[in-house]
Amino acid sequence: MHKIKTKLGVIFFKEGKKFIAYSPALDLSTYGNTFAQAKKRFAEAVDVFLEETIKMGTLEDVLKDCGWQKVSYPQKHWVPPTIVGQTEQEVKIPA
Repeated sequence: MHKIKTKLGVIFFKEGKKFIAYSPALDLSTYGNTFAQAKKRFAEAVDVFLEETIKMGTLEDVLKDCGWQKVSYPQKHWVPPTIVGQTEQEVKIPA
């Protein structure tokens, strides 16, 4: 099996005193007490996520469900969906 490196979009935000790391491309999140800890834990979570889905034989299905595409050039590999922007939208929440 070839390992292909790809760049994964990760969104970091603060919730209370915790830093949250979330990637829509894998629908995966984790947190830390600091930004650096959240970043480190996210990298660890991705490793565990990939190991487990490979072990269960579900990696391809999970990636497809998350919007990834398999391309064949220059060699076969998976490409994550691209975050094209982020905006704020006003919503009304009942009090």
